Amino acid sequence: MSTFQGLEVARKALFAQQNALYTTGHNIANVNTEGYSRQRVNFAASTPFPVPSRVQPQIPGQLGTGVDVQAVQRVRNNFLDAQFRSEHSRLGYWETRSETLNRMESLLNELNETGLSNRMDLFWQSLQDLADHPDNTGARAVVAQRGLALAETYNYFSRSLEAIREDLANQITITVDDDLSDGNITSEINLLLKNINELNKKIQEIEPHGFLANDLYDERDRLIDQLSNYMNIKVTTRASSNSPLELDIADGVVSIELLQNNGQSFEPPLYLINAGEVGDSLEDAVNYLEVQFDDENKAVSGITIGNQVDGETGLARILQSDGALSALIETYGYTENGEVIGDYPEILADLDRMAKAFAAEFNKIHEEGIDINGNSANGRPFFVAKDGGEITSGNITVNPEIVEDSNLIAAGVSGQGNRNGDNALNLANVFDQNLVDLGGASVRSFYISLIGEIGVKVQEAETMTESTKILESQIDHSRLSVSAVSLDEEISNLIKFQHAYNAAARNMTAIDELIDRIINHMGLVGR
Repeated sequence: MSTFQGLEVARKALFAQQNALYTTGHNIANVNTEGYSRQRVNFAASTPFPVPSRVQPQIPGQLGTGVDVQAVQRVRNNFLDAQFRSEHSRLGYWETRSETLNRMESLLNELNETGLSNRMDLFWQSLQDLADHPDNTGARAVVAQRGLALAETYNYFSRSLEAIREDLANQITITVDDDLSDGNITSEINLLLKNINELNKKIQEIEPHGFLANDLYDERDRLIDQLSNYMNIKVTTRASSNSPLELDIADGVVSIELLQNNGQSFEPPLYLINAGEVGDSLEDAVNYLEVQFDDENKAVSGITIGNQVDGETGLARILQSDGALSALIETYGYTENGEVIGDYPEILADLDRMAKAFAAEFNKIHEEGIDINGNSANGRPFFVAKDGGEITSGNITVNPEIVEDSNLIAAGVSGQGNRNGDNALNLANVFDQNLVDLGGASVRSFYISLIGEIGVKVQEAETMTESTKILESQIDHSRLSVSAVSLDEEISNLIKFQHAYNAAARNMTAIDELIDRIINHMGLVGR
């Protein structure tokens, strides 16, 4: 064994503790860095001396040769990562639904004086007053104006819902590109996929040389966490190369697979990033998403995922995968077998249906009456469409002739004299009349059930958001307890490694004194 072996042992100890001190400093510096995982130095005793061989020296036993730094490894739990991402996708779904449905509920808020129920009540009251005073021009003018206010409330709700729906369409295109023909990637999901794959490439260049790309791993995991907000995904890894230098504990490159709501794979598996086999190029590993819109029906008609699935199939797959993207599409609306499905198109269709059914029945009874001059109102509807077409909530208004001359309101019944208001009562009763076009419900009860249905959806979304947030928070807390930096622990490590470094330095000094004794003080006897 070399005389200088003791120095080598001390040198290894100094460098090992020095690496540990540097790594501890790196942890402390990144204590507030988002997505950072604490790192540790893996120590291992170096190969003892001598190694069994035919020429081994005859000594009492193997002697230790010091310490080696095997790797600087980040501390991470892949199982907790998978749990967090699964719960994060559910939270993304319910948070998005809660946000979009709350906008609808706030618009249709019946607690203020501009609500549709309040407008219907005021219009109904004005008809009651007209029935009592059919020859009062003021009462007639109030009926015309309150009818106009009711129609404008329908118009306002329709315009506002369409505006919110347009915002949702813009949000979908911000999330998923609607045109990739020019090669420009601008959406959040596709940019995440692109950046994750770029990190895959960088990691593939580093790992074959025996290094661990810890900080790149952290950045990649941070992006994957963001991606899991939009859809349910599964992350698998493979080795970067066949290099003998690549460490077994290296994370490798990742593939990202789209999963169903129940966590099962699609058949065949649907990859957003497919790293393939060891040695495969990562240039074409990404399958970008492209959304298609049905402009006529204002709905999502398809989503293409790379060259794996066409639009219709891709849309069905996305809708089966919990996340913010599926929530946006479900709220905005999508086509299925030629039918438009979604929260906003359905509420708009119900408003159109209600306005049309109410106007049709109201006009029918109005045209059966007579005006203040005793003339029949046949052919003069009370409500009309602004564009002359079919009445909807967006275009309903009061007949301009009636707005200009309220004496044309058919408040009387023929044969009862010019000044009777019996037909005004009949018009008021329309609000509580069961209408075939509304499924046998009255206008009032139909609207109440509509508001109730929205309230139930909002309550469900808010409840699920809170429940999922609690579960996600618990999993994230467990994950952070493993990978986050604890200043108390790092300070403790700092002291530990500092003492170890000082002890190694003292050991080197002792060895140096032994060698000095041999070199400078032996062989002096007899001189």
